[in-house]
Amino acid sequence: MKYKLLASDIDGTLLRRDGTIHPDDAAAIRDLQASGVPVTIITGRLYSGSCVIAREVGIVGPIACVDGSHIVDVASDAARFYRSLTGADAAVLRGVLERYESASFLFAHDSIVHDAAGEAFAPYVRTWSNKIEVVERVITHSHWDHELGLMAVVSIGMEEQILSAVAELGEKLADAAFVASFPITRLPGVHAMIVRAKGPTKGTAVEWLAAHHGCTAAEVVVVGDWLNDVPMFDTAGRSFAMGQAPAEVKSHATDHLDADGHQGGGVAEAIRKAWG
Repeated sequence: MKYKLLASDIDGTLLRRDGTIHPDDAAAIRDLQASGVPVTIITGRLYSGSCVIAREVGIVGPIACVDGSHIVDVASDAARFYRSLTGADAAVLRGVLERYESASFLFAHDSIVHDAAGEAFAPYVRTWSNKIEVVERVITHSHWDHELGLMAVVSIGMEEQILSAVAELGEKLADAAFVASFPITRLPGVHAMIVRAKGPTKGTAVEWLAAHHGCTAAEVVVVGDWLNDVPMFDTAGRSFAMGQAPAEVKSHATDHLDADGHQGGGVAEAIRKAWG
């Protein structure tokens, strides 16, 4: 198979835990692009937290953000695809969050909005965007009613509180929203929940980006490390899981890398294995 596109996750993959890119990864990406193979990014971050990384390694085409919900051209900052929670669906989500009183973060207008309740957890979400707005009360912010809607909402609270909210949203927004929860490992008993529009995934992003570049998903190579990368692993022709990826994630990848997210170098390793 002659692969025609490389797509990389950012955090724990292209970006090391110290927030830097391994020189080998940067060089390999530039060399691959110079050979005529385009490179893109598929990430859970907002575009405002992704475009600087893309430009640092010379990516100029469209990249997929918020797990495929927002595809933006890096050269022009123009949105090519956008999917959000709006209207009645946003109102339902708002009501549930107000009732459970968890610390909530709105991802909208390519920025993150939180109030004092979220301050203690702000470091966990700041990597997704450097555009942060602190308001008096998240639940009354105008973004809830804006026609562009919400790209995503992240809420953090105690396990029972978050799991109850997840269960209620699963019933009320089953056809409209993707809802997932996970423990905050460094904070025992604390869970987080992410809610975004149903449909887009990193897998649908692979398909969109492949079509944009004139190839099939089978001709795409992807690199990632976490659970939200599984859909793109299942869609792309070849998939590389970083060394630190959980076993569940690795089970969906065609290849496992020796490099991990602490040291970096995984993207360069994947390029060597896929393109020689």
